Amino acid sequence: MAATETQSMLSVGLIEKDVNGDTLWVWCYPSVGSELRQVLLSKCCLTQDSRDFHTFVFGQFCRTWYYITTLEVQEPSALNKVTHFSVVVTAKDFNPEKYAALSRILCRMYIKHGSPVRMMEAYITVLTKGICQSDENGSFLIKDYNVRKAYLAGSVKDVVSQFGMETIILYTALMLKKRIVVHHPRIEALLEFTRVLPALAWHRKDWSILHPYVHLTETEVEDLKRCPGYVAGCLDPEVSNKADLFDVYVNLPDSVITVSQSAKEAMTMGKLHKDVGHLIVQSAEDAEKTDSQVIKDISIKTKEILANLAALAGECEDAKITLEDLKRHHFPAATENFLFHLAAAEQLLRT
Repeated sequence: MAATETQSMLSVGLIEKDVNGDTLWVWCYPSVGSELRQVLLSKCCLTQDSRDFHTFVFGQFCRTWYYITTLEVQEPSALNKVTHFSVVVTAKDFNPEKYAALSRILCRMYIKHGSPVRMMEAYITVLTKGICQSDENGSFLIKDYNVRKAYLAGSVKDVVSQFGMETIILYTALMLKKRIVVHHPRIEALLEFTRVLPALAWHRKDWSILHPYVHLTETEVEDLKRCPGYVAGCLDPEVSNKADLFDVYVNLPDSVITVSQSAKEAMTMGKLHKDVGHLIVQSAEDAEKTDSQVIKDISIKTKEILANLAALAGECEDAKITLEDLKRHHFPAATENFLFHLAAAEQLLRT
């Protein structure tokens, strides 16, 4: 068992809603800081006024991933004064399926024993051995959940089916490390859509840019602003008025993508974008192709663009490009503009 895999978990916590309707953070191991604890409580559906019940949500705050699984307590149970509870796992890695599976086992243990002690024991076993086995509660093996599976779990074909050629706007924004904000009033739709987007820039395999569940609180907005480029999901439609938070805004229910005024110059589209857009749509519409094959097709095209850019840089002093270097090649204006901003995103620009 790779030590890094088992040591990705940071904590396990417990939130309960009792028969009086009070919701409290009741336990955690080993510890959770007060700021993160407040954020986790706000993400838990038990603390929210709406009657919406979400069995599983996930997100990122201050470079810590959180995974929250919520259950209603059914009779008979050892939890006689609790109506609902949430198990909260925090970790360094993005892997919703892995932590959902582990949390389900921890939830069953808590329902059966009514004490967090068994949960803590199971957590420690997973932390040290990468495995948690229990006859009645199922077994869990960390090695069954590799990160590549997590990266490929969403459907890029669904994204292209919804946005068609406009997917190129998302691709360009990701390649240039721009700030993308996505709005949808349903958290499940938000999580499903946003988790796919980093795959459009597969060469980076960087899901740390994903913040799929952001509330517009001062704490969370400040955390988001510390990131140079991101994909952020927000339930609150008010986010559309927060122009300082995005370069590209995606209204998911209406299938509308808007490029902010300040990002329009960098995001100017030309023939290169049209070619990549056609490739993306053609690949995604091929019924024979899986989502991972579509991502591979996009990735091959991306590598071709990056190889050309690296070759241009190789001709330059210190293997770094300037705008003058690009101008000597007489590219179409939109292509030159894109390559200049891409060179900046890929640290190939001489400053």
